[in-house]
Amino acid sequence: MKTIKARKWSDLTPAQQRAVLTAASVQLSLAATAWVDLARRPESQVNGRKSLWAVGIGLNVLGPILYFSRGIRR
Repeated sequence: MKTIKARKWSDLTPAQQRAVLTAASVQLSLAATAWVDLARRPESQVNGRKSLWAVGIGLNVLGPILYFSRGIRR
């Protein structure tokens, strides 16, 4: 069985480093936007509990996308 060795930042090529930074920027931007919207939106306009959405937004990139697509009452 092969073991997977953790790679250091310096082991990545410049293109890989840019890709990681871009993905992290997108994730943080989506999460920050969703959290601000959630904080400002009245409870009556949110599907479900705001506290659960706040946790869900921070889990991964799908959290903010699900919040904007399913969490807001139209």
